[in-house]
Amino acid sequence: MKLMVYVMNDVTLLDRFMIDLKSKGIKGATIINSTGMGRMLSESTDDMNIIGSLKFLFNGPRSESRVLLMALEDEQIETVLAIIDNYAGDLTKPNSGIVFTLPIDFIKGYKK
Repeated sequence: MKLMVYVMNDVTLLDRFMIDLKSKGIKGATIINSTGMGRMLSESTDDMNIIGSLKFLFNGPRSESRVLLMALEDEQIETVLAIIDNYAGDLTKPNSGIVFTLPIDFIKGYKK
């Protein structure tokens, strides 16, 4: 079992993404509103040199994103990755999002 963490940068895709998860038998996800480091620093006035560098790197950071946390059976990982690829496209491109998994050593309350 794994915890999949997916940072969705295009929040307009969230509703359709969740519908696709449900259609593939993925029953649960926790969704957290989030703001990235680049956005926070670009709004800060403490160090303009850092801000300028970050704006150059991030090409105008988004105002918000969503972090989705999903406890998944190992065999569900590829299904969810395919759905992410369908919506987000190539995650190696800037501002497209990030996804990773972590092993779950203990879980209680998980409904199969």
